[in-house]
Amino acid sequence: MTDKNFFVHESSYVDEGVVIGAGTKIWHFCHIQRGAKIGAKCIFGQNCNVADEVVIGNNVKVQNNVSIYTGTIIEDDVFLGPSCVLTNVSNPRSQVLRHSLYEKTLIRRGATIGANATIVCGITLGRYSFIAAGAVVTKDVPDYAFIVGVPGKQKGWMSRHGHILPSGSDGIMVCPESGFRYKEVSPGSLKCLDLNEEDPLPEALAKGKEDYRQIKRRT
Repeated sequence: MTDKNFFVHESSYVDEGVVIGAGTKIWHFCHIQRGAKIGAKCIFGQNCNVADEVVIGNNVKVQNNVSIYTGTIIEDDVFLGPSCVLTNVSNPRSQVLRHSLYEKTLIRRGATIGANATIVCGITLGRYSFIAAGAVVTKDVPDYAFIVGVPGKQKGWMSRHGHILPSGSDGIMVCPESGFRYKEVSPGSLKCLDLNEEDPLPEALAKGKEDYRQIKRRT
């Protein structure tokens, strides 16, 4: 589709009635189904499926082998790791049609879902939450929560830059990469003290400059 302001590889299919934002790239062997809405500057890797009526925001990165099912709403800046699994029926049976009963799953701004993680439908993943690779998430996840294991449990807080936040004096936790300060303002509720959750990152902090493991060793 060279006449469009987005790119779709020739091996992929985009049905009628799909909305795709400027700068989005859809690579090999993908299928975007009727009524799906995809924002600007998104990237879809190989072998992805976006089902009917799915809504996806801007700057969403979808890695290889991910299917996004009807009932899913994905806000801006979300990362879906390779082969992660989303669902839309809690009690599927082949003999029972539940097409009118698809459950809503909301993935809020900036969330990360690691490779091979599974998200059971009907829940909300909070802003900038981080689901570790292979985790199975069965209930709502707070903003900035770091979730690991089967079933998934919170093991701490993760900064907007993707670092586990260490405990600090006066309850202030500092991201080792950005320097942003975070605080638990009520039990189970973390806030960034230096940048509103809906604001974009400053340009100087929007590109990584140091390897994750180097930062981890330093801290």
